This record gives sequence, C-alpha cells and structure tokens, in this order.
Amino acid sequence: MLIRLVSVLLPIFAIVSVGYLYARRCQPDMNATNNVNMDVFVPALVFYALAGKPFDLGSYAPLALGGLVVLLGSGLLAWPVARLLGYPSKTFIPPMIFNNSGNIGLPLAVLAWGEAALPAAIVLFMVGNILHFSLGARWLNPRARLLQLWRVPVVAATLLGLASNLGGIQLWDPLLTAIKMLGDISVPLMLFSLGVRLATTPLGEWKIGLIGALFRPISGLLLAFAGAWALGISGREREILIVFGALPPAVLNFLFAERYQQEPDRVASIVLIGHLVTLFFLPLALYLAIN
Repeated sequence: MLIRLVSVLLPIFAIVSVGYLYARRCQPDMNATNNVNMDVFVPALVFYALAGKPFDLGSYAPLALGGLVVLLGSGLLAWPVARLLGYPSKTFIPPMIFNNSGNIGLPLAVLAWGEAALPAAIVLFMVGNILHFSLGARWLNPRARLLQLWRVPVVAATLLGLASNLGGIQLWDPLLTAIKMLGDISVPLMLFSLGVRLATTPLGEWKIGLIGALFRPISGLLLAFAGAWALGISGREREILIVFGALPPAVLNFLFAERYQQEPDRVASIVLIGHLVTLFFLPLALYLAIN
C-alpha cells in the first residue's frame, strides 16, 4: 500500500517541486503560458476524453451529483464557520467550495487508476469549473453575465465533446491524435505552473490559511463518503469521489480574488497552506479510497 501511494503521489509533487525551484531561481512570468494552457491544452484534454472513446454519459450522473454534494455542501458548512470567525463570506467560502480538480485531480486520477479513470475525473473537473465560472464569478461580481459561460474554452470543449460523443461522430484518427497530443501537454504544465504559483504566493494571513486548509479536505471527505452512500456510487467512481473530496483549494480562487479585489492575500494564504497540508490529506484519502 505504501509503495502504491508513493508511486501515485511522487510524480505529482516532483513536477510541482521542479516548478517551485525553477521559480525561486528564475522568477518566470507564467501568465501567457497559463492562458495558453487554459485556452488550448486543457480544452483539448477535455474534448479528447469526451469524444475520443464512446462512453455512457448517463452512467456518470450519480458521480456528477456527488461532486455537487461535495462542492456545495462544503460551502454550506463553511458559512457558519466564516460567520463565527468573522471572515468575509466572499473571502473564505469560495476556496472551501472550489477545489483543485485540475492541477491535482486530473493527474492524480490518471496515476492512481489509469487512463480509464480520465472521463470520471473530467466529469468532476467540469462540474467544478462550470460552477466556478457561473456561481463563483457571479458571487464575486454580481454583474458577471452567465449567458457568456459557453465562451469559456473549457466549457465549449465540453459541449463539443459531448455533442460528438452523443451524436456518434467519428473524428479522423490523425486529428484525434493531434488533439490528444495537445491535451497531453496540459497535465504536466498545470503541475509545473502550480509550483511556480506556490513559490510566488505570499504567506501573510497564516491563521485563516490554516483554518481553510484544514476545513476544505475534512469537510470534502465527509461529504464524499456521505454522497457516495446516498447516491449509491461504488467501485472506482466512489474512490475517485473520495479523493476529489480531499483536494486542496483551487489556485483559480486566488486569480478570481485578485481580479475582483476580494482580499487576494488572504485567499492566497488559504491556497498556499492548503497545498502544503495536502501532503497529509491526499495519502489519507487514497488510503481510505483504495483500502
């Protein structure tokens, strides 16, 4: 069991560490690279996972609902905590809802369960991203237009991939290979970029950061177990949902907070400490999931 846990987590943290060390030495500007990744490589990964091989979309409905239970349930549980501690809800609650199902969740699923687990991981990734770019953006900015959601490249790739799969459209194999090659760039680049981001994130508000870092995986794990039981999710999908519940706050929370000026330093501390604490919670979640 220990060897399996190490074999799954070591590649992830090794690539993150390379990004961290490189950033400490060279201080690269990753903004353009991250934009290309989110606009091209990640959408290619999502499209290929949905359109590359036929699968029964309806069979993932319980898993998608389980993802919603974990995300929205964590937000509901975080509300009284924020009120009790006097933290602004727009600062504390979004990082408790939106976890890092992209940078950590996707590579972790592939390393732990193989390529066959990618569609399930993509489903949870898309549930989180659609929720973040709709509910999350609208909460921080009431003037955000939800009708423009389809213009987000990842969302557009999801819609196109689903349409291709459900419509039985067979894409030309060389074209699919090219899309897959673009998608394969996204996962290591996300991990490298995460390391760069951690190296440049200030650790100022350590108290709220530590509370958020502990609350996010604990609430997520409890809700994942409850959601899997209530929705009858079993097997590999149950294991993926449990690990999904333990993921740390998404780096995107910091980018949203910075964009809308919602105490970005506090949110950065939650994200940074959350990724440090995940060194404990991810092995625990993997152990609970596969044992």
